[in-house]
Amino acid sequence: MKNIGILGASGSVGTQGLDIIRQYPDTYKLVSFSVGKNLELANKIIEEFRPDICCVQDKEDIDKIQSSSIKVVYGNDGLMEIAAYVKNDMLLNSIMGSVGLKPTVHAIKHGIDIALANKETLVVAGEIIMQLAREYNVNIIPVDSEHSAIFQCLNGEDHKHIEKLIITASGGSFRELSREALKDVTVQDALKHPNWSMGKKITIDSATMMNKGLEVIEARWLFDMPIDKIETLLHKQSIIHSMVEFNDTSVIAQLGTPDMRMPILYAFSYPDRLARKAERLNLAEVGQLDFKAMDFDRYRCLKLAYDAISIGGTMPVVMNAVNEVVVQQFLDGEIGFLDIETIIEREMNTHDVIQSPDLETILEIDAQYKSRKYEV
Repeated sequence: MKNIGILGASGSVGTQGLDIIRQYPDTYKLVSFSVGKNLELANKIIEEFRPDICCVQDKEDIDKIQSSSIKVVYGNDGLMEIAAYVKNDMLLNSIMGSVGLKPTVHAIKHGIDIALANKETLVVAGEIIMQLAREYNVNIIPVDSEHSAIFQCLNGEDHKHIEKLIITASGGSFRELSREALKDVTVQDALKHPNWSMGKKITIDSATMMNKGLEVIEARWLFDMPIDKIETLLHKQSIIHSMVEFNDTSVIAQLGTPDMRMPILYAFSYPDRLARKAERLNLAEVGQLDFKAMDFDRYRCLKLAYDAISIGGTMPVVMNAVNEVVVQQFLDGEIGFLDIETIIEREMNTHDVIQSPDLETILEIDAQYKSRKYEV
């Protein structure tokens, strides 16, 4: 039996993580979890899974947890307690945003393996996180389908033979639209992803291609790969999740249906694989797979992400923090879709980069840029 903790149990990845635990009750047990304000779901989770401890967002919500058999904590301190809970064998970090950074560090320092779905942890502090994981002998298993694909493709391979990593991208909600047409798109249009069912923020990031940019930065740290060896490729079917090209020209790809439960299960079960009853990939029904070179003029946010990691230091912190704010402003109807990239680029151009920042500097800059409201 492997004990699982989940940060962000009410989100898209978190609820699918619960599905995996539900499907394998003799293999996995939920022992700790956090939610934000979704107290109704929290009470359902407690009733079904009987964990030991849960974290809610606000102190006043503690009394709304109906079970007396569970310890209830709150806020950022509560997240830290969930992350390092003594019974956790693995922590699924599926919180959105850089709030997931400190709990990841805390869990690593307590020797707990990480199933990582929180992109921002590696985007803003990848070098620090991977060094800590090596120091504490902790496994960081990626949950994003693209990184899980690369992780699987590299099983048993010598990394010195890698020629490049190829991360695929569906193109998001607006992949058929010209830049001119993007000027007038609505929030409702942006939230209609053609392949995946995800939360609002990540769906908008997919439409701007910032999500793919964050994945590129993650891959740089997860696989210790120079940025010039990480490519992106448009593949609208989302069947090939990523590929690895080797120095002998061989290319290994990982394929599957667009279902996040597969990489979650793989992270939980690694290095084993568990049989799963789910939709199987039928390539005869798919018929064909399409690929297209990435257009950085069309997808400016992806180019900004490549620029940010190439510059390094605190630049990815700024890019990520501003993106979090302006995506919410777009969702709130305060700015247009193309304003997202315009504002991010402007703030990056005016930022004085600090190279090799420590964790406190990263958190200070992150908080500084997130405290602002941006205008075009």
